[in-house]
Amino acid sequence: MDYYQGVVYDYLQQCDAAMFIKAECPIQLERAKMPPKGTSWICDAMAINIREHTVYLCEVSYSKTLHALVRRLEAWSREWPKLCNAIVRDYLLSESEPVPWRFQPWVFVPETLRPTLTQRLAALASSSSSAGTDVMPAPKVYSFEEVGPWNFTPYNLTPRFTKPDA
Repeated sequence: MDYYQGVVYDYLQQCDAAMFIKAECPIQLERAKMPPKGTSWICDAMAINIREHTVYLCEVSYSKTLHALVRRLEAWSREWPKLCNAIVRDYLLSESEPVPWRFQPWVFVPETLRPTLTQRLAALASSSSSAGTDVMPAPKVYSFEEVGPWNFTPYNLTPRFTKPDA
C-alpha cells in the first residue's frame, strides 16, 4: 500500500458512516487457484455503502501516464456483468434483497492528471456504448486534493466541499 491509498481509505471511512471498506480486495471472475490472465484483479479498495446499496470499486493511481489504470478499467468494462456477479458470489451480497446492489468504479488521481483521465475515459465510454444494457457505468473521478483530511469533518461525516458528479 502506498501513501495515497491510505489517504483514500481514510476519506472513504470518514465520508459516510454507512461505508465499509475492504482494502486490497481480490476479484476473480471464476474461482481458481491460478485464474487465467485478465480474469482476476486486486482492487485497491472495495467500498460498500449500505445506505446507497452501492459497491464502489476504488482504484488509486498517481502514474503520470495512467496506462495501468485505464487498462484495468477497459478490462472491467469488457467483463462488467461477470465481474459484478463474482462480487455478489464471493462477498455474499444477497441478490434477493428488495433493492438490487449497484456497482460503480471510483478512481482517485492527482488533480493535474484529471483532464488526461477524463479524455481517456471518454474514449472508453464511446467504445463500450454499443455493448448493451450491462455496461460499466462511467467511473466517479476524485482528485487526491479533494479527499485530503482537511476537506471533511469527521464529527458529522459531512464533506466540507461540494463536488458535482464527474
